[in-house]
Amino acid sequence: LIIVLFQQLWSHERATTVQIRLGDTVYGTYSLNQQRDIHVKGTIGNATISIMNGKARFAQSPCHNQYCVHQAWLSRSGQAAICLPNQVSLELVGETKHYDSLNY
Repeated sequence: LIIVLFQQLWSHERATTVQIRLGDTVYGTYSLNQQRDIHVKGTIGNATISIMNGKARFAQSPCHNQYCVHQAWLSRSGQAAICLPNQVSLELVGETKHYDSLNY
């Protein structure tokens, strides 16, 4: 029973959409079944999020350290990338909600 529970909670489902946020507001939700660049004006400048072949990533950001850009392509449900200085984030969403931890 425990093994089945862990398999359900931490499965590696491919994402179907990417949700982009600007601060705490949803900027947009986009299908990963397309190829496009989305330009988001954040608090310190413009960020570019690329979608291609069922994956998404920060392609460009005005932040100094570029941690969000170096995170590379994301494709699994529940994965996320955040640019804190620019207050832009993206989260990949699949058919079911997934968890990265479980507390009781």
